[in-house]
Amino acid sequence: MKHPYLVKLLFLLLIVCAGFTGAFAQTGSVSGRVVDEQKQGLPGVTVVIEGTSLGNSTNADGTYSIQNVPTGPQTLIISFVGYNTQRQPVTVNNGQNTVVPVVTIGENTTLLNEAVVVGYGTQRKQDVTGAVTQIDEKQFVKGQVTNPEQLIQGKVAGVQITTGGGAPGAATTIRIRGGSSLNASNDPLIVIDGVPVDNSGVSGAANALSLINPNDIETYTVLKDASATAIYGSRASNGVILITTKRGVQGEKVTVNVSSLASVSKRYNSVDVLSADQLRNTVASVAPTKSNLLGSSNTNWQDEIFRTAFTSDNNVSVAGAVGKLPFRVSYGNLEQQGILRTNRLIRNTGSISLTPVLFDNTLKVNMNVKGSIIDNNFADAGAIGAALAFDPTQPVRSGAEGYGGYFEYLQSAGGVPQQNVPRNPLALLELRRDRSTVKRSIGNIQLDYALPFFRDLHANVNLGYDVTRSNGSNLVDAAAAAAYFNRPLDASITGRQGGSFNRYAQNRDNKLLEAYLNYTKQFGETRLDLLAGYSYQDFVTTSPNLPTYLADGTTIFRAAAVNPFRTQYTILSYYGRANLSINDRYVLTGTLRNDASSRFPSYNRNALFPAVSAAWNIKNESILKDNNTFSDLKLRAGYGITGQQDIVGAAGSDYPYIQRYTVNSLQAQYGFYNPATGQYEYYVPYSPQGFNRNLKWEQTTTYNAGIDYGFLDGRLSGSVDVYYRKTKDLLAVIPIPILTNYTNQLVSNVGSLENKGVELNLNATPVQGEHFTWTLNANGTYNVNKILSLGPQVEGFAGIENNGVAGGTGTNIGIYRVGEPSSSFYVYKQVYGADGKPLQDVYADLNGDGIINSNDRYVYKQAAPPVILGFSSNMSYDRLSLAFTLRSQLGSYLYNNVDSQNGTYNGITSQPTVITNATQDALYTGFTNLKQERYSSDYYIQNASFLRMENITLGYDAGKIMGNRGNLRLTAAVQNVFLITKYSGLDPEIFNGVDNNVYPRPRTYTIGLNLSL
Repeated sequence: MKHPYLVKLLFLLLIVCAGFTGAFAQTGSVSGRVVDEQKQGLPGVTVVIEGTSLGNSTNADGTYSIQNVPTGPQTLIISFVGYNTQRQPVTVNNGQNTVVPVVTIGENTTLLNEAVVVGYGTQRKQDVTGAVTQIDEKQFVKGQVTNPEQLIQGKVAGVQITTGGGAPGAATTIRIRGGSSLNASNDPLIVIDGVPVDNSGVSGAANALSLINPNDIETYTVLKDASATAIYGSRASNGVILITTKRGVQGEKVTVNVSSLASVSKRYNSVDVLSADQLRNTVASVAPTKSNLLGSSNTNWQDEIFRTAFTSDNNVSVAGAVGKLPFRVSYGNLEQQGILRTNRLIRNTGSISLTPVLFDNTLKVNMNVKGSIIDNNFADAGAIGAALAFDPTQPVRSGAEGYGGYFEYLQSAGGVPQQNVPRNPLALLELRRDRSTVKRSIGNIQLDYALPFFRDLHANVNLGYDVTRSNGSNLVDAAAAAAYFNRPLDASITGRQGGSFNRYAQNRDNKLLEAYLNYTKQFGETRLDLLAGYSYQDFVTTSPNLPTYLADGTTIFRAAAVNPFRTQYTILSYYGRANLSINDRYVLTGTLRNDASSRFPSYNRNALFPAVSAAWNIKNESILKDNNTFSDLKLRAGYGITGQQDIVGAAGSDYPYIQRYTVNSLQAQYGFYNPATGQYEYYVPYSPQGFNRNLKWEQTTTYNAGIDYGFLDGRLSGSVDVYYRKTKDLLAVIPIPILTNYTNQLVSNVGSLENKGVELNLNATPVQGEHFTWTLNANGTYNVNKILSLGPQVEGFAGIENNGVAGGTGTNIGIYRVGEPSSSFYVYKQVYGADGKPLQDVYADLNGDGIINSNDRYVYKQAAPPVILGFSSNMSYDRLSLAFTLRSQLGSYLYNNVDSQNGTYNGITSQPTVITNATQDALYTGFTNLKQERYSSDYYIQNASFLRMENITLGYDAGKIMGNRGNLRLTAAVQNVFLITKYSGLDPEIFNGVDNNVYPRPRTYTIGLNLSL
C-alpha cells in the first residue's frame, strides 16, 4: 500500500528546514556602547531586541554585543533601573556587525544601579552586599591638596585620616573602623588601578602616597567589612581603598584640560611660651643670681624659623579617543614651600592611559602607566623644639664669624660650644642641607578577553609593577655648633673636624601577576556572577650601606656596615567569588581566598579567608515597587575572616621565624691576641637576632549588618551600618624573660582585641531648582576598641607599656592592658591643692601601700577618638558655587609633651651657665623640678576633641571663551579655615596621642583656574 501523505510530509519538512536554514543565514550582530550623562560607560545595562529574547548586558566600560540578530529593521530596548529607558532603531545587515552610535541614558529620580568598583571588577550598586562607599571627583575636598588621601578627609563614615603635621607631603595615617592590630600594620590595603601598592615608608619621602598626583584620581572606593574585603584576604583586615584614575572614553572627542593653582600658606597660631620680658621677670623672681646670663634682645624664635610659604600646582591633560583608541595623557608640576624655613617639595608627575576594545569588542585592554619624581628639601624639625626652649633675650646672630655667625652658648675657655644645651633654632635650619630625589612608577596592563566559544566567560590577566628609586644626602655644615664635636675615625687626622655628610639610597620593586576567569550570565530574572583567580605578588627592598663623612666629604666619621641591606617577601593566593541576584531583590555573595606568605614557616604559611553576605532589595518587592515614599530600601548582612601578615616595628620583619645573624657596625670590633704575631687582631662579629618558629597569621573576624535607604525620589538617602570585629592571634611585640631567646622582646601571636561600632551616612538635596541647588552630606562613626586578651601572663602583669615620650628615662605613656582600649594612657593620678592647681610631686597612692611608685599608675582616657564626624555642603546658583567640609573628632585625648618638658622653671634653675625658656604653663603650676614621675602625670592628658573647617571653596563658571572653544572655571579656597577645641596646645589632631615637636598645620589661601578646550 502506497502512502502519498509521507511524500507530502517529507516535502513539507524540507521546505521548513530550508526556511530555518535561510533564517539562520539571514542574521547579523549588533554592538555599541551605553554611557551616562557624564559620558562614562555604564556596566550592567540590559540591551534587548524588541519582540525577541535576544539581548545582553553591558560590560564594565558600557560596551555590549548581541549575536544572531535577524536582518532588517530592529529596535533596541536599553534599560537600567535608576535610568530612563531608551529605544534605539537599528538596521541589521546579513552577516555583518552593525555598530550602534553611542547611546546616552539619563538618570531618573534614583541612582540605585550606578556601577561600584569592587575587588576585581565592578558591580551594580543594587548587587552590592557589603559595606562599600564610593566617592567621586565631584565630592572630593577642594583646594591645595598634596597627598591624594586628603581628597576624602571627612567624606567617608568609619574612615579616620590624620596628617602628620603641616610639612609638604607629610605622612598620613589612615584607619578604617579603628585599629585591629597591636604591632602589625593597621594601615588599609591600597589598590591603584588594580595594583596593590606598597604603602610602607620610602627613604627620602615622608609619605609614599605623596608620589601620586591627586589630579589624576577619578574615584575612591572604600571597602570596610570582611564580605567586601575578603577577596583580598591577606592585608585586608584593616579595609581596602581602591583608587581609580581618569582615562579616555570611546567615542569621546579629544579635550585638553589645564588647571593652575597658586597658594599662600601662613602659620596662624603658636606655642604660648614666655616672651623676653616675661622671662626676665621670672628669672628675677626664681633665680635672681642668674640675671646676668640674660641678653638684651627680644627675639620671637618661632617667628624666626617660620615663614609665609608659596605653592604653585599646574596640571595639563589630554583625553578622548583617536579612532578606536581611547586615551588620556597628563602632566603635573607642584612646587610647594613649607612654612618651616628651608622646607620645600617639588613634584613632577606624568600618566598615560590606553583603553582600546579590540577584535569585535571581545578584547578589552586597560593599560596605565604613572610616574613621578619628587625633590625634597627637608628641614630639621628639631628646630621647632629648639625654638620653644631657646632664650628669647638672646639675639639671632652673634656678630662674630664663628658658627656661621649665629649666636650659640659657648664655654668660657676657647670659645668651644657648650654641650647638652639648645642650639640656635635658625642655625639648625640654615646650616643643614637635607635633600632627596625619589622616583616612582606604578603601572599595569590588564587584558579582558571574552572567549569566542563562550561569550559569557571572560579571561582576565593583570601584569603590574610598583617601582621606587630614591637617594639623598644630608650635609651639616662644618660651622654648625650642633656637629662641632664630630671627630674622624682615624685619630692621626688632625685639623679637620666638625659637621657631617652622609648619603643613602633605596630600591623597591613590587611585581604583580594576577589571572582570573569571570562568568556573568542573566537567566531570566536571575543574574549569576562567578569569579576565580590566582595572584602572585613579590616585594624586594635593597639599599647600600654607606659611610658618614665629616662635612669635608672625604674624612670618614662613621664607617658603614660590611654588607648592603636586602629584604624580600612574597604572597601567593587563590581566590573565588560568587554573586547571585534573583529578581533584583535577593542577592547572595560568597568569597574564599587562600593566601600563602613567606613571612611564616611552611606549616603555618597558608590560611583560608572565607566570607558570605546577603542583601534584600525591599524596594523591589511588589508591595513597595510603586511606593513613592521609598526610592531605595535594602538590608545587608555579612560575615567574613581576613588576615594580617605585615609585621611592623621589628628588625628583620620579613624573616621573623628564621634564625638569622646581622653584621655589627665597624665601630663594634672585638680584639683577639694572636701568639704567632704577638699582636691583637680585630674582627667585626655577627650578632644573633630573635626569632619565633611558631608565628602564624593574625586573623580578624567581622560581622556587619546595614541598611541603605532613600526617600523623596532620592533627595534624601543614606545608610546605617553596625559592625563587630574581633582579631585573634595578634602579632605583638611582647617582653620575654632573658636567656630564652636572643632578645628581650619577641614578635608572637598573643591575645585578641575587638572593635564594635555604628556608622551613619546621610545625603540630602534640600533644594533642587533650575537656578539653585543645594546638596549635603553628613557622616558619623562611633567605635569602641578593647583588648580582650594578651595571652598567659605572670601574676601582677600590668600590661605591655608603649608610646614613649620625651623627658625622663625610658618614659612610656601608653599601655596595652586587657579590658582597655589599645590607645590607653598609663599615668599617675595628680593631686590638686585648694586653689585647683596641681601640687608638685604629689600623686595619689592608688594601691594604698603607702609608697608612690610605678604600681600606682592607672589607665586614663584614650588617644583614639570614639566619635568621628564629617559634614559637607555644596551650593550652586547659576554659575556660582560654594562648598565646604567640616571634620570633627570627639572623645580623644592628647598627652601634652610640650608642657611636660617645658612647663617648669627647671630650664631657669638647673644649669649654672644657661637659661632656657618655658611655656606659660610654668607660670600657672610653679613647678621647679623634673622628677621622673611628673612626666607620667595625668595633668598632661588633655581633651583633644575638635571641630575643624577643613576647606571652603568659592567657584565661578565663566562660561565659553576663545570663540566658544573653551570653558573657564575660576576658584578661590581657604584650607584649615578655623579650629574649635579645648586643647591648650598647638593642634589637637595628632594620631599617636603625643604632642611633641609637631610641625604646625598652616592656613592656606588658594586661587585657581580650570580651562577645558
